[in-house]
Amino acid sequence: FSYFEKISTYVDDQRAYVMRLLDALEVTDREKRLKVARAILYLAQGVFDECDTEADVLHWSRHNIFLLYDMGIFTALLELLSMEIDNNQACSSAVRKPAISLADSTELRVLLSIMYLMVETIRVEMEDDRPEWRMAREAFKTELGSPLYNGEPFALLLFTMVTKFCSMSAPHFPMKKVLLLLWKTVLFTLGGFEELQAMKVRGREKLKLPPLPEDSIKVVRNMRAASPPASAMELIEQQQQQKRGRRSRRPLVKQDSLDTYNERDPFKNDDARDEEDDGEDVDSGIEGEVDPLDRDVIIQPPPPPPPLRPPTDRVSFPKGLPWAPKVREKDIEHFLESSRNKFIGFTLGNDTETLVGLPRPIHESVKTLKQHKYVSIAEVQIKREEELQQCPMTMGEEEVEETPAEILYVGMLPSLSQYVIALLKLLLAAAPTSKAKTDSINILADVLPEEMPITVLQSMKLGIDVNRHKEIIVKAISALLLLLLKHFKLNHIYQFEYVSQHLVFANCIPLILKFFNQNIMSYISAKNSICVLDFPHCVVHEMPELTAESLEAGDSNQFCWRNLFSCINLLRILNKLTKWKHSRTMMLVVFKSAPILKRALKVKQAMMQLYVLKLLKIQTKYLGRQWRKSNMKTMSAIYQKVRHRLNDDWAYGNDIDARPWDFQAEECALRESIEKFNTRRYDKNQNSEFAPVDNCLQSVLGQRVELPEDFHYSYEMWLEREVFSQPIQWEGLLQSQ
Repeated sequence: FSYFEKISTYVDDQRAYVMRLLDALEVTDREKRLKVARAILYLAQGVFDECDTEADVLHWSRHNIFLLYDMGIFTALLELLSMEIDNNQACSSAVRKPAISLADSTELRVLLSIMYLMVETIRVEMEDDRPEWRMAREAFKTELGSPLYNGEPFALLLFTMVTKFCSMSAPHFPMKKVLLLLWKTVLFTLGGFEELQAMKVRGREKLKLPPLPEDSIKVVRNMRAASPPASAMELIEQQQQQKRGRRSRRPLVKQDSLDTYNERDPFKNDDARDEEDDGEDVDSGIEGEVDPLDRDVIIQPPPPPPPLRPPTDRVSFPKGLPWAPKVREKDIEHFLESSRNKFIGFTLGNDTETLVGLPRPIHESVKTLKQHKYVSIAEVQIKREEELQQCPMTMGEEEVEETPAEILYVGMLPSLSQYVIALLKLLLAAAPTSKAKTDSINILADVLPEEMPITVLQSMKLGIDVNRHKEIIVKAISALLLLLLKHFKLNHIYQFEYVSQHLVFANCIPLILKFFNQNIMSYISAKNSICVLDFPHCVVHEMPELTAESLEAGDSNQFCWRNLFSCINLLRILNKLTKWKHSRTMMLVVFKSAPILKRALKVKQAMMQLYVLKLLKIQTKYLGRQWRKSNMKTMSAIYQKVRHRLNDDWAYGNDIDARPWDFQAEECALRESIEKFNTRRYDKNQNSEFAPVDNCLQSVLGQRVELPEDFHYSYEMWLEREVFSQPIQWEGLLQSQ
């Protein structure tokens, strides 16, 4: 690469050089192919040896990657990746090995690294991108999401790698790189959360539904974190101080004191004794009565507002509740049904218009409910599906739009359960609370060196690398599952429900609760990274000498964004699985999730708290009056931050949903609806009973019928035995007529 300066000036020379590399990728010698692949990886990484600053490395990396894509490198790499996946010799060799290390996956890691850099770099849009780069981005996005690679999207090839790894038939696959590439591929082809929001808006317009009451992304971004509820130790200390008369009790505290006060560092580890609480004892305290200003845990008292911050700053936060309330059509029907039973003595079914005989306050209530009625895309899809099932002939054939989500679902459908189980196995193996077992999946194959460390420094470095490796796997799987659930839900509700049921049946709910049943503050504030080894810093700057002390100190960040991201994703997945599903909500209650989730409120981050409070809200009615009485601050936080359903009796438990429920029947009915949907839309043989029948004798006899070869040899014998030698019973024929 000594002549890089020469080729960097001339685009034609660059293209010619890449073309030579492309030709060299097709040689049969494995070592030569690996050498060429490493040369391509060096180009994709921004020819860092020729650069002086990190900005230069990033600039040349972006420039080279678009050039590599334009020259067709990705397709060539895909062929090599398919060869490596089907390399039975490497798989059988890895299975027989007692210990797998980095050396067993060298070729795969080089190929996956180049592909990851290409997908991630091209995916991210920059303001100064050239027009041809913008066109390349759209082309690459379409290419990855379409069934161009062996008749299936690129993501399915990566899913196949995941299942092969988890079935122990290919234990040398570098799972971290595979999962990262799979996540970024799905993110690129299907779109992120902002694109999802835009697709949702367009979908509602297409179905002629009212616009969304607010942009949920903006609302969550503007939320402020609440102070965590008081722990048992804090309550005991508070009571002791009150007995000693150190402070006077304040009679009244504003409701928003949950947000305003307690500016304690939220990421400092709490007392270990507090983390060992099972949560039940905590609930018996007087948390709802404790003034946050009286607590000893405040390291610094709230300072007076500085002069640089005018009091008008508080006006920027909207007054009132953050979310517009919502009401479902079913809620209005239930309200009118109970009102008619009470005042008239009979019901009118699903009629929500007739208000004859009902008093004026009921009229006003119905008017208010209808003002906040929200019809989701899912409800429209369910109603449409019911019509298609009831009238398959008159409704005609459904036009299914070939969206990237639809193409991916069709590809995943035959092996969906295998994919889900494999992802959850990997998530379990990477969870911090999981204990190492001999029969568990070895997810460290692509992080352990051939020779194990012999010094303390090497051991510390490897320990940090292993923890970071696990954190990245959790991050990739959680983000991937959440993306799939959200996109499938928008594409069709029953696609979402199908994936959800597979997740629930594979024990996803207890797995996520197991993940959170740890010292969550320690996990959020973990420092499993070495800044000086981050790319491109490590290749541009001179490497300082690493010591055990510098590794132990870690970086200066108060918390780890990677782990916070993973926790929020897992909470959102749990919300998606349990929303409006009473059977799954009861699973949260049975697994005693309330104390686990309540401990997660200690993380003072608004989005994470919101999803924890949502999970607490749906099970509050099942937890009993004593729990609600002991957790009034948590109840207040739910009221402040979670969207209100006007008829939802979540805070009292008087609702019909709190009564005994046939949970098995609920899941079975849902399963039946999903199977009918999949059969109707994706089973090619399902319309055979509705196929037209040809009743014309001439055309039926005139059709050519393919007969097996052996039939021609035995045809005369068959005639003799079955026709000529059998007497015809004419009387019997006449009687049967």
